[in-house]
Amino acid sequence: MSIGRLKATQAVTAMIVCLVAVLGSLLLSGLTGAQAATSQANAHGARAKAPSRASADPKPVMGWSSWSFLRFGVDTQRIEREAKALVTSGLVNYGYRYVNIDDNWYVCPSPQGPEVDQYGRWVVDGKELPNVGTENGIAAVAAYVHHLGLKFGVYETAGISKQAVAENTPVKGTRYTAKQIATGHLQANYDCGGMVDLNYRSPGAQAYVDSVVDELAHWGVDYIKLDGIGDSNGPDIRAWSRAIEQSGRSIMLDTTEGSFNTKLAPTLDKYSNQWEFAPDIEINGPDEGLPAACNKAPYTGCKSVFPFTSYSHWSDRFNDVARWQPYGGPGGFNDYDSIEVGDGAAKSGMSPAAEQSQLSLWALGSASLILGVNLTSSVTNAFGSSGGLTKAGLGMLENRSVIVVDQDAIDASRIADTADSQVFAKREPSGDAVVGLFDTDRAAGARAESLSTTAAALGLPADPAGYLVQDLWTGSQQTVAAAGTINAQVAAEGVALLRVTPRGSAAST
Repeated sequence: MSIGRLKATQAVTAMIVCLVAVLGSLLLSGLTGAQAATSQANAHGARAKAPSRASADPKPVMGWSSWSFLRFGVDTQRIEREAKALVTSGLVNYGYRYVNIDDNWYVCPSPQGPEVDQYGRWVVDGKELPNVGTENGIAAVAAYVHHLGLKFGVYETAGISKQAVAENTPVKGTRYTAKQIATGHLQANYDCGGMVDLNYRSPGAQAYVDSVVDELAHWGVDYIKLDGIGDSNGPDIRAWSRAIEQSGRSIMLDTTEGSFNTKLAPTLDKYSNQWEFAPDIEINGPDEGLPAACNKAPYTGCKSVFPFTSYSHWSDRFNDVARWQPYGGPGGFNDYDSIEVGDGAAKSGMSPAAEQSQLSLWALGSASLILGVNLTSSVTNAFGSSGGLTKAGLGMLENRSVIVVDQDAIDASRIADTADSQVFAKREPSGDAVVGLFDTDRAAGARAESLSTTAAALGLPADPAGYLVQDLWTGSQQTVAAAGTINAQVAAEGVALLRVTPRGSAAST
């Protein structure tokens, strides 16, 4: 839904979220030190967002994206089979409902930039995504995805193709042309390059972005990944958000780095639905960027798809979750990149303990849960198949207790950071606390360690009756005495993800 059409129910929801945040801050009168800092951060994370962004979905997105497994090998059959697997696996019943095509859906003939239509917009690769009747390949896949009850997304980069500038294509519905709205500054594009910035001092620049989004909306797109963004791309983020608003279609805007930091956060917070600021979680392999890499037939470099990632490759996200905690909340979420859990340890590159750590950290950070793994053995990329989801992997992805933590739209704060452990926690409106005790020891042969925290450190009020502690991965429960010391044995690279509930009168206040 566009900003101008926010419904009354959304306004009521925002008021409730604000009330929860205010009540949470009132509790600070009884807290000091680390407790107060944790509660303040959580109250800020649960704030209601100003209704100025492109779409108003109050929860983090869940779904699947093509990059990790298919890379540049996307086509209609592969995307549709992965979409169907999202349904037949049962994942859709747990909230996974977006199917997103990443890079390479468009024609990229040369370093002069993507091929363009008569209005300077990207052209669908009809060889890999052929027309179906009068529908182009993107619209046809979108229709199939919608038929399954799912939502559909595509990849874009900011700016305009040099080919449009060379041809001086008109901006649809205006008297402006590509040369009048383009600058000479290069804008990132990771397929063929050849994109240049837009000059937003020209009215035709916004009109051009409007025309791109109008076309995507007409094709049935529900989600746009805007890649290659840096700290200087604030005008582009604003323009794409405004274009979505004027399109009349509810479209999520995912702003993805190039390279940016918290300097851009106020703009992201105002105009985007989610933002990814960390390098790719995929290892991408030593061959990426070479002639034999994964970006052209016969895709011999795609051997580097597996393993998708490793614990050491994404463990920088602990610092990212801590740094970006103040900026996430209902309607606008931190995105820590793809979830690589589900195809087994050999393909994911992680032990089962590390897979639980990834899902737990993303859930504590209320991040988008976008799967990068292969969902079905019926899909291969250029070199073969992963074999699809394992039973154990599927079980992790379908853990409702963990999903609830992610979908609460509250970003956890880091409350402890040592050489071989991390502790993140957040308070729920119900009065519970959720805490992750992470063993970050990556040394060879590292053994399980005892990690601990306290109810006070989690910002929980003192309770003479003690606390109920539930392990969200095993389902086991234990009662903790009034002193509130919480202990767990945690495997190397693993996590104890715990929900802590006051047992006495505090639980009902």
